[in-house]
Amino acid sequence: QVQLVESGGGSVQAGGSLRLACVASRYTFSRNCMGWFRQAPGQEREWVASILGSSGATYHADSVKGRFTISRDKAKNTIYLQMDSLKPEDAATYYCAANSGQNYCSREQTSYAYWGQGTQVTVPS
Repeated sequence: QVQLVESGGGSVQAGGSLRLACVASRYTFSRNCMGWFRQAPGQEREWVASILGSSGATYHADSVKGRFTISRDKAKNTIYLQMDSLKPEDAATYYCAANSGQNYCSREQTSYAYWGQGTQVTVPS
């Protein structure tokens, strides 16, 4: 079965950077879309960014545009989220997600069939 494993979370001061990684196993990324969501305590999970496997087209939420960058390494079946200029409001558990049989990216959680276990990002104010 498909497995998504995230890494790279941690604690960083405001203004700092972190890079998250998500490795997909038994998954054909080239025909699908993968992305990142986040959920802060007491809040709903929200979409952060997505990347289309076939073309590498990227999409970012307005709240992170210009600060976060999603990218991929096709050979490693891995996506990354480079997070720069982190703010306290970026603190959350970040989840990797992958859809199934859809050669397009959506911002809706329901469009993603597979999820990682999450990695926590803390940004002390």
